[in-house]
Amino acid sequence: MRFRLATINFWGTSEPLDGRLSLAKEQLAAVDADAVGMQEVRPLDGKSGTTTADVLAEHLGMESVYEVTLRWNDDDFFPGHPGGEEGLAILSKHPIVEHRVTRLPVARPTEARILLSAKLDTPVGPTWVHTTHLHWRLSDGIAREQQVVAIDELVQSIDSDRPQLICGDFNAEPDADEIRYLRGLTTLAGKRTHYQDAWSRSHPDARGWTWAMTNENTRPLRSIDINRRIDYIFVTTRKKDGRGTIYDAELILTEPDSDGGYCASDHYGLVAEIELGSPL
Repeated sequence: MRFRLATINFWGTSEPLDGRLSLAKEQLAAVDADAVGMQEVRPLDGKSGTTTADVLAEHLGMESVYEVTLRWNDDDFFPGHPGGEEGLAILSKHPIVEHRVTRLPVARPTEARILLSAKLDTPVGPTWVHTTHLHWRLSDGIAREQQVVAIDELVQSIDSDRPQLICGDFNAEPDADEIRYLRGLTTLAGKRTHYQDAWSRSHPDARGWTWAMTNENTRPLRSIDINRRIDYIFVTTRKKDGRGTIYDAELILTEPDSDGGYCASDHYGLVAEIELGSPL
């Protein structure tokens, strides 16, 4: 079975929210993913109730699970900043039979991170999909190192003969130690692991920027380094029978509205097609 997994950091409820949701509905429908990992998911009013993930899941005819990463009070970030919440979500065409939340290291009063894991009942058997969003500061490499080690420990603790899929906004470029660790290229905390990076498997010489200057929505945060590949889909090591084979990976949600003024998010998304069964 060829399984299509997409990931998108949806940029909270930044305006124009209705327009961004409309673009995401249209473009995600065209992607036709089996599952979508979402980051920076918020309730439509910022505080409670229906989330952006709920809206997209309903439109796409998918099940969804949402978990809060962080809740904050008025003025916690700065005077006048309203209280609210933010979290992660997984949308799925296949029944979600179980989900888990793993709190990641280096939580702060205004920044906490989780791994959201969902067990999907696919036609070839139960399959785990995970999504996360790591610390964002350029100087947060050590925190992200601790976070990816914790993610790997959780994934490796799951007894599964299906490939496991991890997606999200890792806020680190491919040559960062935290990403190199996941790719089996360096040691962290005295440990080694290995996952396939879907983009580099499919496009070894292409940049694949997901935080890109071509996206007008990045303009408010251009004090942060721009033109970076920081969103990923990782797949556990390919098996001899072909399980875990990555067929392709492409950028998604890259098309702006008809006036060319905004995209669905300030990140571009990513979709990968992965073999879950045994084609060989």
